[in-house]
Amino acid sequence: MRMYDLIAKKRDGGEMTREELQFMIDGYVAGRIPDYQMSAWMMAVYLRGMTAPEVAILTDVMAHSGDMVDLSAIEGIKVDKHSTGGVGDKTTLVITPVVAACGVKIAKMSGRGLGHTGGTIDKMESVPGTRTALGQEEFFRQVNQIGISVIGQSGELAVADKKMYALRDVTATVGCIPLIASSIMSKKLAAGSDAILLDVTTGTGAFMKTVEDSIQLARMMVDIGARNGRRMAALITDMDTPLGRNIGNSLEVIESMEVLKGRGEADLTEVCLQLAANMLVLADKGSLSECRAMAKAVIEDGSAFEVCKQMFACQGGDVRVLEDYSLFAQPEASFELLAEQDGYIWANDTEKIGSASVLLGAGRMTKEDAIDPAAGIVLHKKTGDAVKQGESIATFYGKPDTFAAAEAMYRSGLTYSDKKPPEVPLVYARVTADGVERF
Repeated sequence: MRMYDLIAKKRDGGEMTREELQFMIDGYVAGRIPDYQMSAWMMAVYLRGMTAPEVAILTDVMAHSGDMVDLSAIEGIKVDKHSTGGVGDKTTLVITPVVAACGVKIAKMSGRGLGHTGGTIDKMESVPGTRTALGQEEFFRQVNQIGISVIGQSGELAVADKKMYALRDVTATVGCIPLIASSIMSKKLAAGSDAILLDVTTGTGAFMKTVEDSIQLARMMVDIGARNGRRMAALITDMDTPLGRNIGNSLEVIESMEVLKGRGEADLTEVCLQLAANMLVLADKGSLSECRAMAKAVIEDGSAFEVCKQMFACQGGDVRVLEDYSLFAQPEASFELLAEQDGYIWANDTEKIGSASVLLGAGRMTKEDAIDPAAGIVLHKKTGDAVKQGESIATFYGKPDTFAAAEAMYRSGLTYSDKKPPEVPLVYARVTADGVERF
């Protein structure tokens, strides 16, 4: 078997077999197949696509290119959740303790942020002392004892994906849906959970900019999971506007705790309830309405917040900050971004907001960049809100020498109108193996 022939087969629209995909992935990971040949094959996939069975096999082979986590030592159904990313997307910090408080085991591996999208692990580490690298024995023991642990991803999961993603980034093949789906799902399959809920974001702050593209990606990922024996569902959620009002690591932890205390922002609370309900359905806890009621109840009675505190405490975090936010590291300075005119905020490009937060120090553009846990943005006005000239739209937190660049970035995506823009839904659709339900 030759890689040359596999490139030609895909170039001509052929469907590859498991043996061919195994040969290719094994050879690439081992270094026998060079980057230029893998680049050619990925461009052929970008142009010609892949069938559903073909993508499912590719994903399985990629998952097995590194460690496969065996969660059988943890009792009960294990449910995972993955978001395709966004700005102010702190839902993991809310829904995992909610679901755990309802009796479902959460053994979750999360990532760090890169570019304008934030990462759960960076947010957790803004709580002083929190450890996100646990050994397997400690990880399993914590989940069995308190029902939840969220840690950083292992460096040996889906090794093929790491190499392929780096190559896609420099060969203009990042936006290929079969390659996106196999990249995400290979890590999820390797992580070992029985059921997976996907939060596929859509809009200016998301990777997928349109609802239709987001649905296409969700359907492919749900199909991959189902073909590999996982219970699957996906929600298509809006990312044209950041969730909640806080962007930045400790700021997002604070806002998440407010939801768990029953006094969170309405949009963030609603999306979290829908995500948590769907995770509980995947764990056989009841119908969607019953599961939503369960999720709401554990917020109202405080048990979800208690589970969250237990998780941070078990992982070394100083849980006093979850009660007294003044104990978080404090920003060096603040800056008020003022409205330039009267009217409504017609558009407020979410990616630009995220990029502004990165310039303030809340994110990283390269993996080596250091993060300021106190840096970020609090939004006072969002898309659709009325503003008066001179009124504060947002407060920036960070070092004073970052404010000018962050302001320019933020304003470059901000437009006003004398008319109120139409409202958009928080959740556009639900995707399962049975089809697409639009809202």
